[in-house]
Amino acid sequence: MLSGLNKMLKFFLPKGLFYRSLIIVAAPTIILQLIITIVFFDSLWIKANKGMTRSLVAELKTLQDVYKQNPKSIDFLTDSYKNNFDFEISIKEESLPLISAERRFSPMDRSLRRELKSAFLNNNYWFSTTKYKDAIEIKVKTGKDTIQFIVPKSKISTSSVRLFLLWITLPSFLLIFIAIIFLKNQTRPIVRLAKAAEKFGKGDYVNEFRPSGASEIRKASYEFDRMVKRINRHLNQRSEMLSGISHDLRTPLTRLKLQLAMLNQKDISIKMSKDIDEMEKMLNNYLQFAKAQTQEETVAININDFFREIIKETNNDNLHLKEEVEKIILIARNNALKRCFNNLIQNGLSYGKNVFISLNKSSNRLTVLIEDDGPGIPTDEYKNVFKPFYRLDKSRSLNNFGVGLGLSIAEDIVNSHGGSIKLSESSYKGLSVKISLPF
Repeated sequence: MLSGLNKMLKFFLPKGLFYRSLIIVAAPTIILQLIITIVFFDSLWIKANKGMTRSLVAELKTLQDVYKQNPKSIDFLTDSYKNNFDFEISIKEESLPLISAERRFSPMDRSLRRELKSAFLNNNYWFSTTKYKDAIEIKVKTGKDTIQFIVPKSKISTSSVRLFLLWITLPSFLLIFIAIIFLKNQTRPIVRLAKAAEKFGKGDYVNEFRPSGASEIRKASYEFDRMVKRINRHLNQRSEMLSGISHDLRTPLTRLKLQLAMLNQKDISIKMSKDIDEMEKMLNNYLQFAKAQTQEETVAININDFFREIIKETNNDNLHLKEEVEKIILIARNNALKRCFNNLIQNGLSYGKNVFISLNKSSNRLTVLIEDDGPGIPTDEYKNVFKPFYRLDKSRSLNNFGVGLGLSIAEDIVNSHGGSIKLSESSYKGLSVKISLPF
């Protein structure tokens, strides 16, 4: 039972920290004001209203009794009540109105009806508290005549009620407004930290993140900043190491090429040149892998224009863009994404005849589907092909100069943008690569 109540509360309560904190601050204030209002209304206003109403009805009953005993003296009484109590009294030979003017949920009407019923019994009275702005009209049946009383509304309603409600409402709104300002200042650093973490998770560079807010939030922000710097330093060191090794190996390879060019044994020279070319291809792949780790500024990318540009640069009639989406602006690293999709497209064109690109959009994600009609990859190898330097020795193995970094680079770039990449069998019996990116 408690778990069901907890789930229901979680469903209805807001998810954001600011609004939850606002409820924590505002709810007790509002509940306290409601309790004070109810207690005041019940113990003071209703009791005061009941006493005033009973006094007024007693005066009306007295006037009716005097009129019954001595109708001639009614003129003196009406003049006296008009001058002293601001009553308007008139006597007419008519029936009571058939349509009631009472308000069902008005405390004033309920109190007045209760006292009139007690004094004059049912069907012998009629009243309206809304016909006049500052007065109440009461009609009482006396024999064939009807006595009409128009009395000031202040006789049964105290003016302090409105002032009390005003004074109890305005400070509550003022306190809640002040609480909103303070809560905004307290939750703003948390929102900034969350946005910085989201930005860093998408591969963007977080520059000069300044901790602020309460001491606990400052500490979390400070540790996040240190973590970001450590990760960036590690990535830069790894990239620089790979780049350095690759560049250093180019020098001896160049010397070997020069020495082979001067050999008289051409058959040996040709074989060794092929090995050196393969090593250069491997070094180029190492450098490409290192470039994928370097920091690049994010820019706004129009997805449709982005893929049209890739198709134009590839210049291959077997590359097809099947479906486009409505205009989507993706904040990402342009060169890194282009390197990722070029790797996947070139793999598809190398081992299949046609490559098909489909774009789909959900509420906050872009899905890119790259399919080919090649031999595909065995299902049990889907995870392995993303490992760096892993090569397949089957029909869809990488070309003779590949080192198994293409899919590793693609996965690293997609993950650095906060996305995901999955492999499956395509509808053309080849390989399908599904990439999902947030925008």
